[in-house]
Amino acid sequence: MQHGGNIYQFAKQLHCSPKDVLDFSANINPHQAIDARCLQHVNISPYGDPDYLLLKQALKQRYPIPDGVDIEVFNGASAAIFALLRWLQPKEVVLYAPLYIEYAQIAKQLGCCNVQSLNRFSDNLTDIPRGSTVVLVNPSTPDGQLYALPALLTQWQAADCTIIIDESFLDFCEADSVSTHIAGYDKLFVIKSLSKFYGCAGIRIGFIMAATQAISRLKQLEPAWKLSSLDMSYMQQALANKAFIAKTRQQTTQWRALLQQVLQESGLFRRIYLGQANFLLAQLKDGMDGEQLQALLAPSRLLIRVCDNFIGLDKSHVRFAVKDPIAIRHLSDGLKRLKGIES
Repeated sequence: MQHGGNIYQFAKQLHCSPKDVLDFSANINPHQAIDARCLQHVNISPYGDPDYLLLKQALKQRYPIPDGVDIEVFNGASAAIFALLRWLQPKEVVLYAPLYIEYAQIAKQLGCCNVQSLNRFSDNLTDIPRGSTVVLVNPSTPDGQLYALPALLTQWQAADCTIIIDESFLDFCEADSVSTHIAGYDKLFVIKSLSKFYGCAGIRIGFIMAATQAISRLKQLEPAWKLSSLDMSYMQQALANKAFIAKTRQQTTQWRALLQQVLQESGLFRRIYLGQANFLLAQLKDGMDGEQLQALLAPSRLLIRVCDNFIGLDKSHVRFAVKDPIAIRHLSDGLKRLKGIES
């Protein structure tokens, strides 16, 4: 599976309804900040605001935007990645792997650059070509490691790099964004996804933070009305729910610990990576790979993420999204049934 969250394909294979699938493959908050019924009074007759002024205002209230920095919104983080790489047209891209497959795919599709991968687990993180475009997801995926970036930013800047930091999962952590550094370095770009933290993968909104002039030039390549009135209205209201932020972070910490305990007690894993996002990466012991584990969990309607299409990982690596205690208990039951099958 190239990307997590395809509950429709999985349900078709099991001859069940997608709503009956327990999806541990997609790193989406199991709770939402607002009830979708709030959209029933949205006026969809006129065109939406092509400048997204109310949405951008809500974003700037939620995320501090330094002077000299602006934002541009997109139909999801994947669209933001594509637009940014298309506009930058980099000649040399260094990907800090493992990370989303989208970065490598988009760079290769654009055909404008040489793509090099550095293994975050073993390579020297500063051994990069001068003037290259570096891409780091922080906290990383699929392992959830949270990096302290000031030292790396200094070294990348000294090498005259264009820097892309993907903070799609940072909202789940008590950590500062690197966006405060943009004012001092206009070749720093920060990508954020809203669907993951706010539990609304069907609402496709992501955005880029960058120097005001860079955003102005980037927007020249963008079409009008990228977002629907429903998307914008939903996200404006979700961003206004400030209490949701602290509650989600607290729940994620507690439920991640519970998930970790369940994985450890299963006895199936050689290693469980101690990430700080809303998911856990685990490596299976010898004798089973992720596809076999998925096949054995399928009768329990449990969908997981096999991570062999992440650079540097193989089929022994699987990722589990942090879900609520009820879902985690179902996972625990499924793993216990599996243990019974093995014995």
